[in-house]
Amino acid sequence: MQLSDLDLNKTYTYADYYKWQFDDRVELINGKIYKLTPGPSSIHQELSGNMYNPIKNYLQGKECKVYYAPFDVRLPKKDIDDKSIFTVLQPDICVVCDIEKIDRRGCIGAPDIVVEVLSPGNNSKEVKKKYDVYEEAGVKEYWIVSPQNQTIIINTLIDGKYNPSRLMTTGDIITSTVLPGFTLDISEIFKDISIFDY
Repeated sequence: MQLSDLDLNKTYTYADYYKWQFDDRVELINGKIYKLTPGPSSIHQELSGNMYNPIKNYLQGKECKVYYAPFDVRLPKKDIDDKSIFTVLQPDICVVCDIEKIDRRGCIGAPDIVVEVLSPGNNSKEVKKKYDVYEEAGVKEYWIVSPQNQTIIINTLIDGKYNPSRLMTTGDIITSTVLPGFTLDISEIFKDISIFDY
């Protein structure tokens, strides 16, 4: 089976998704298929690594765990049966503090932190559709990283709604309500990365 064999107007579940064997990387958002870019660019990988490594180091000896794509995050609305799950995402980085949510297929339920590095052409999907899905699922922090603008926004869940930080850029320091004491200099994230290469 190929992605082209599927009806993109149809609604699919995680049970369908789990059976697919084609090479294309896809996500499901409310049952609709969204094709991921064929492979992250080298800059995308560098940025992800520049964020993943400090988080990984901070979490040494702590209960929370950090994962990077490809790693399936299933977001059930009620029932956790595969046929009842219509949203499966592969965030660039996610932090999960409730280890009972982790199984051999990834994470089932909302991670505590999700980090998405925007790629050319998918900004509207990340910012609009994923924003709503993560907010509804109860992801405590949704970090949106823009390589082109070298900026980061951290959306923090307060009373069920995201409260966005100001637009942070070089010289600013990231902190997190989920990770007390964690700090990350944004200059280190974008170090040696040119926006003209992206």
